[in-house]
Amino acid sequence: QVQLVESGGGLVQPGGSLRLSCAASGITLDAYTIGWFRQAPGKEREGVSCISSSDGSTYYADSVKGRFTISRDNAKNTVYLQMNSLKPEDTAVYYCAADPWIVAGMSSQSYDYWGQGTQVIVSS
Repeated sequence: QVQLVESGGGLVQPGGSLRLSCAASGITLDAYTIGWFRQAPGKEREGVSCISSSDGSTYYADSVKGRFTISRDNAKNTVYLQMNSLKPEDTAVYYCAADPWIVAGMSSQSYDYWGQGTQVIVSS
């Protein structure tokens, strides 16, 4: 049974940092492309970043480029999203997702497996 569990969310002031974790069981993460998505109240889910299963290439939405970093620790079977210089508009529920077939992509429809999400609130 595939399970993805996100953690690391919380309340942070603008300009602060958080590191989200996505721990997997039932799959080996380095064989899957992993995406991070977020959904703010009243908005559609949007892709934030992904890391490719094929060569570890990373991709970012323009809104987070230069501030967020995705990485993978194969020994821990965990993918991270380091978020720096956080802004109020980064407030959302963040989800990780996994798929064994796509090379890369930030369309939520491309991913088969999802975690339950972790809340990030950026506010003073």
